[in-house]
Amino acid sequence: MAHLLPGISAARIPTDRLAVNVLQLDGRAGIPVVLVHGNVSSGLFWQQLMLDLPEQYRPIAIDLRGFGDTDPEPVDATRGVADYADDVRATLAALQIEQAHLVGWSLGGGVVLQCLIDAPSTFASVTLVNPVSPFGFGGTSGPDGTPVEPVGLGSGGGTANPGFIAQLAAGDRSADSPLSPRNVLLAHYVKPPFVPDGLDTLVESMLSTRLGEDHYPGDFTVTDVWPGVLAGGRGVLNTISPNNLRLDDLSALAVKPPILWVRGGDDVIVSDTSLYDFARLGELGVVPGWPGPQAYPVQPMVSQTRAVLEEYAAAGGAYREVEIAGTGHSPFLEKPAEFLAALTATLDSAG
Repeated sequence: MAHLLPGISAARIPTDRLAVNVLQLDGRAGIPVVLVHGNVSSGLFWQQLMLDLPEQYRPIAIDLRGFGDTDPEPVDATRGVADYADDVRATLAALQIEQAHLVGWSLGGGVVLQCLIDAPSTFASVTLVNPVSPFGFGGTSGPDGTPVEPVGLGSGGGTANPGFIAQLAAGDRSADSPLSPRNVLLAHYVKPPFVPDGLDTLVESMLSTRLGEDHYPGDFTVTDVWPGVLAGGRGVLNTISPNNLRLDDLSALAVKPPILWVRGGDDVIVSDTSLYDFARLGELGVVPGWPGPQAYPVQPMVSQTRAVLEEYAAAGGAYREVEIAGTGHSPFLEKPAEFLAALTATLDSAG
């Protein structure tokens, strides 16, 4: 593959669910570290981190279904992110990996939490990188994730920007439109004016996203209640709608591996003031008609994650929160040395 860095190879791994594209380091053995990417991306985002990991670790970057070179099987969002999590676990089984460390970014953070819930003894540690809130994306309030009524309002497939979808569909590799994948990455995936190495490869990764109701963004229904859309049951964005996703009951797990939570201090995607939250856009006047904080409050995404992890710790688990200042949604790209230090400290201590 033209977009692979030297020393990294790709292979499509047959599993009992689908064929999954996996990136690995040539000749690297050691303790498996499984890397799960976020929305509108692929395993290509992890390449530099893979090369930077110490030799005792074996990095494995997985393309989720409908991204990269993994089979574009439809996504049943009524299961939350379980389709993705089941694919990850099936891939580990096909690779004959019995235990691994998990790293999940954004949407992938939700996926690795689902993996942890489903098979906690399988994972030595879990690292969350700017993860989706355990209560979903959009349409909840407070640290306990109280849903806005009706549940799923302002979340799911109807929340994606149609202009951005059009640029993805057109395969736009330019910087001509503010909604081109290149410009969205530079404006929101990272904190401006940072420009990541291998930008062209990252754009190709974004363009590998399959589009439609079964993939990105997914289906939705319209409603007369502001902001006018309700989450559906198919496709990517509906997997993280509050009516489909519940990842908050980590405290009940019988086995509690350590959790590292790394977040960019200036993330505008997953934030207590997210620019992708309809309520925040309404509060700013960008989306007219906002009914106010009583009817539709801004979602405190970071506070919700912290509340769930505090409950995990109170129940006998352990977590560490690391904020990397001056970075956006992708601290592993923006300040790789700081990110690697936090990650390897967790990997080394977990054993």
